[in-house]
Amino acid sequence: MDTKHTPNVQGAVESKVASHLHARPSYDLADHPVPQGREEIWRFTPLRRLRGLMEATGTGARLDWQTATPAQVTIEAISSADARALGGRAPSNRLAALAAEYAGGATRVDIPANVELTEPVVIDLTGGSAEDVVHGHVVVTVGHHARATIAVRHRGSATYSALTQVLVGDGADVTFVQIADWADDAVHTGQTSFTVGRDAQLRSVAVSLGGDLVRLAETVEYAGPGGSADQYGLYFVDAGQHIEHRLLVDHNAPRTRSNVDYRGALQGKRAHSVWVGDVLIRKMAEGIETYESNKNLLLTDGCKADSVPNLEIETGEIEGAGHASTTGRFDDQQLFYLRSRGIDEVEARRLVVHGFFADIIRRIGVPEVEQHLLTAIEAELASTVGSPTLTNESATEGEEA
Repeated sequence: MDTKHTPNVQGAVESKVASHLHARPSYDLADHPVPQGREEIWRFTPLRRLRGLMEATGTGARLDWQTATPAQVTIEAISSADARALGGRAPSNRLAALAAEYAGGATRVDIPANVELTEPVVIDLTGGSAEDVVHGHVVVTVGHHARATIAVRHRGSATYSALTQVLVGDGADVTFVQIADWADDAVHTGQTSFTVGRDAQLRSVAVSLGGDLVRLAETVEYAGPGGSADQYGLYFVDAGQHIEHRLLVDHNAPRTRSNVDYRGALQGKRAHSVWVGDVLIRKMAEGIETYESNKNLLLTDGCKADSVPNLEIETGEIEGAGHASTTGRFDDQQLFYLRSRGIDEVEARRLVVHGFFADIIRRIGVPEVEQHLLTAIEAELASTVGSPTLTNESATEGEEA
């Protein structure tokens, strides 16, 4: 198997100092004990709603795969040993480690070096029942100087845990989109880890719209200097739903860059979102530049948005680092501006929310997916627009380092 075009930095990553907020990456389940709920990385997660995923072993259940791929792309089943040999960050939590252990191998999606795909790689994963406990392991390898867009969509229902590793070769340009558009009873947990090669560019988009509980972790690390990562996220949380996004950007190489922009809207009683962003700037990562932002829009009473940006800095020789977190209600000034121009209140509210998300959606680059998200947001708004809303905005802006 040819792996020359994919970086293998596993040993280097595991030998470095661990983040203060993230466990040491490891495939060994013994390194990821069953949490009690008081640990920093689990304190926001309602563990009882995981339906036994923390203890689940292999069941053999699978999601249905439907793919649309250009001719240059290959998709094949590989062994767990071969998946680990390709490289990529090992699991950083117990759920991802269980996924790797019990997936029964991995699925590799390979995009050769120097290929410029004119059509996206689209993978539809569909579950049949919330009673099905499913583990998955996917490795995406993108060769040096390739250009590609990959979109992975999750639908139906399942109790699903996955490890996804995306290895971006030197000089490559990749857009990776993940959409969790589950039925209301689904549980979805996972870790998506990106390894960005020298002078490579990554754009990732994570979208969460459905499910009873969705808890997704995303990590970025660099296989050489000059790499760039832009991470965008969108989530819409309904009554009773728990949607949690946790990010780690590990600047482990000099002259690298990252930008994070996640936005969420919440409506209904006990709608709960969690966003935890962490940027780790290591001692050797001189000349890096990073910024992370999370914005939450509360559409009704009874919602809760936890937003926790973090910076861990081990060197002062950087170009810039900062973060921001904002949580608020409808902006009175925006609504007044629109209504003063003859737009009724219902339509004005729709326009505010669509504008809030539009900047993220337009970055996806897959028209079919973009239209699907706009339609899904419209359906979510149909149950809220016209209901009582709050107006006093509260914001917390992080300090720039």
